[in-house]
This record gives sequence, C-alpha cells and structure tokens, in this order.
Amino acid sequence: MIKLISKTIALSVLTSFSMLKSQSVKEILKQNGSFRKDTLFSIKSDSKETYLPITIIKGKEKGPVFTIVAGIHGYEYPPIIAVQELLKEINPENIKGSLIIIPIANVESFQKRTPFVNPLDQKNLNTAFPGLENGSPTDQIAHLITKEIIPNSTIFLDIHGGDANEDLLPFVCYYNRKDTPENTNKAHELSSRSGIEYIVSYPYTLTATEPAKYAFKEATQQGITALSIEAGKLGTVQKDNVNLIKTAVYNMLENSGNYVTRKSKTVNQKSTVLLNQQDYIKVPQDGVFYSELKSGDKIKKNQILGYITDEFGNKKYDIVSQTTGIILYKVGTPPVNKGETLFCIGYNE
Repeated sequence: MIKLISKTIALSVLTSFSMLKSQSVKEILKQNGSFRKDTLFSIKSDSKETYLPITIIKGKEKGPVFTIVAGIHGYEYPPIIAVQELLKEINPENIKGSLIIIPIANVESFQKRTPFVNPLDQKNLNTAFPGLENGSPTDQIAHLITKEIIPNSTIFLDIHGGDANEDLLPFVCYYNRKDTPENTNKAHELSSRSGIEYIVSYPYTLTATEPAKYAFKEATQQGITALSIEAGKLGTVQKDNVNLIKTAVYNMLENSGNYVTRKSKTVNQKSTVLLNQQDYIKVPQDGVFYSELKSGDKIKKNQILGYITDEFGNKKYDIVSQTTGIILYKVGTPPVNKGETLFCIGYNE
C-alpha cells in the first residue's frame, strides 16, 4: 500500500507537512510555476513499513527532467551527504526544466547502518529492479522507482560509493547500449563533462524482458539516458568525495541545460580515461584476505594481488590478476566470503 505525504516550497514560501490525496510524480511535474515539493511515499508490506522520500524541483522554464538518486545502498555515505547538501543549495529559480531527487532510496539501511541490504527483508535494492508492486518493502521501492520515477525522467543519475567493506576509485559509468546511440552518446558526454577522471563503459546485452537488476540499468532498458557516479569508500564520509560528487552533478546539470546559474563551482577539467572492459575476480573460498594494493593502483597480468588464509593464518590461495589494468574497487577489509567480488579491474581494448 502506498500513501503520499508532501510539503511544497513555492519559491520562498514554506508549508508544513500535510496529508494529501495521492498524486503521481507525473501529476506533480505538470503543476504550474516554480516550486519545490518534498514528498514521502509510504510503503507497507504485511507488518513492515518504510517510505521513499522524493523531492521535485521545478523551474520557471521548460526543460529536461533530470533525476538524481542516492542511498540505494544506505551505507554508502558520501553520495547521501552530497545530495543533502545539493538540496540545501539548489534554488528553483536557477532550474530550467525539473529535478527529481531521491535523497535516500533505502532509508532503513541508512538508519540501521546495514551494508548492502534492507534490514526489513534482507534484500539488496541494487539487484531488485524492476521490483514488484505487492512484494516486500525492497521490491516495492524498486517498483516505485521503475514506474513513477524512471519513465518521467529525461536523464537518470544513480549515485553510489564504496559500501562498508569496499575500497573504491571514483569513476562515472554508463551502459554502452548500441541500439540507442543518442542516449549512449549523451551518457558519455555527461560523463566526460563531470570532471571525474575515470569513465567506465559497461557492455549492454539485456533483452526487453530480462530483469535489469540495477536502477540505472533499468533506466537504460527503458530507453532513458542513464549513468552512475561511484565515489566514496569503506562506509565513511570523505569530504573530498562529497565535493567531487557535488561538482560532478553541477557540471552535468549545466551540460544538460537544467542549471542556469551557479555559484563558483568551476573545476579544471582533467583528461579522461575510458575503461570499456572489466574483469571481476571472485573470492574462491571463505577466509581472511591480505593485500597491500588499493583502489586506483595499476596492475599487470599474472601479478599476485594478495592472498587468502584460513582462521589459523595458513595461506590457502594466491589471488592472481588475469588482466593488465587499474583497480576500480576491491574488498578493503579482512573477511571475505566465497563468490563475492574481490577485485574489479578496469581496462580498455
């Protein structure tokens, strides 16, 4: 069951929270004038309740609808804090078109400090798309984003970082969907203008009926220009990554034509590095992981990246790279479990 609670900031006029007749995102976007509306979609599944917070900021002039999502993983803090600051800074008068902002998609994971999964149902929102209308809380959140948010978006940006155990190199990424070249080219352009040095292009092989699993892959599947920022690591707030995310978002909003005025946010544009292939090294067996390498390190094929021991410290496995490339992310804490991604190596061919 979904129930809507909202408040509206019409320019500088603030109204308090009140119960309203349910409105869809599309209906809100059709409203006249320049405004900000903060809305809570209440979600109930059996005896479990949660909600999805959504802010809609509409400018005076027509333009694209740019969607920003943070907190699909509630333990990834730099994206969430960056979006909190953006909500404070962005004025409707400076917006052309509209912004749809989900500041924390997985509120329960955030509040309960739970890595990866929603503690209400132990499901990973990042693998739940397109979701289910009458499913568990995570299924319903994915369904809401799939049906209410993505179809009303011109551009869809999903912001992630390194969760509690992930050491991660900041990068921006998109899916190389060859049958929608305009969307793919726009995603690459936005990535290039973000100010983030590393750009990762993922292969896209989904059919129209396969579950996308990931939010921005669902948007790609629906024919929306979609991309993702990855910045932050190890479940902590790093101010440099918060600022990197904010600068990247402002740069993208300027490029898309959504942000017409801006405080001094200029950044020296670095040359970008495109990585269009990925090698995922999986954990072969439970154990204790040792490695002196970190995200961003360059590695060579057949290089020993680390090793895994048992509980007594006896070495069980050397971890060897099968490619030459750069570490995009890796497990940054000692415990590892069979089947997890231990390293993601990015490279270009």
